[in-house]
Amino acid sequence: MSEEFRHIIRIAEKDLDGTLKVNYALMKIKGIGASLAGIIVRKAGVNPDNRLGFLSDGEIEKIEDVIEKPAKYGLSGWLLNRPKDAQTGSDGHLIGSNLDLQIKMDIDDMKKIRSWRGYRHAYGLKVRGQRTRTTGRSGKAMGVKKAAVIRKPERTE
Repeated sequence: MSEEFRHIIRIAEKDLDGTLKVNYALMKIKGIGASLAGIIVRKAGVNPDNRLGFLSDGEIEKIEDVIEKPAKYGLSGWLLNRPKDAQTGSDGHLIGSNLDLQIKMDIDDMKKIRSWRGYRHAYGLKVRGQRTRTTGRSGKAMGVKKAAVIRKPERTE
């Protein structure tokens, strides 16, 4: 273990708090959840009870390598957020801004081919089968206005 404590550690282009335990610090990276963080720590051979600031440079490089190349370390396909990519056909895991960009590109592709999901995205409607009769009305007129509310009361003087 490293003798000195570092408050900020950069892993996968993200500054992480060194006071957090390793699992919780990795969960701050977009695209890495609780189960994936635990498996990454286990595959890297790092003690999950350690604080991130006390890790050595070698341990941090090992964690970064597991994050960048999950297939090399035998991570299951169900853990990855990009299984069987449409363009490449291979399994992969995206994190950070790459994940945001890929999601936006996927939505644009759906809009371009005019699929049902693309249509719903284009018109700002709910995409995943939720009910829309009573919810999702933001930005639109709601309810029925009664004639008594519309009519102003007359002043008697």
